[in-house]
Amino acid sequence: MTTYVYRNGKMVVKTAASSDPHVQIIPDIKPYRNMIDGKMVTSRFAHRNLLRDHGCIEVGNEKMEAPPPPVVDRDARRRALYQQLDNVTDRQANTFLAELKAHSRGR
Repeated sequence: MTTYVYRNGKMVVKTAASSDPHVQIIPDIKPYRNMIDGKMVTSRFAHRNLLRDHGCIEVGNEKMEAPPPPVVDRDARRRALYQQLDNVTDRQANTFLAELKAHSRGR
């Protein structure tokens, strides 16, 4: 099926788009009064400079880095568990074991 488009006021057969990249121009930002010092910001360049000079970032444009995973010191963890178990009375240990058994049975 043939498709037609208007070009320069005339209807012509639509052809495949060329693979040449086209220049895309993004308009400059509209002037605004900044909240830091009340001065007018009239360009993207001034906006970036304002943010940089005052140590600010645009919300939504910041780089999110995952925190590093915690380093597990198995020996320190083992020592802490042993120390905690040393402070448990026989009565507390028996109560804890009974709760574990009840939980494992699904009660």
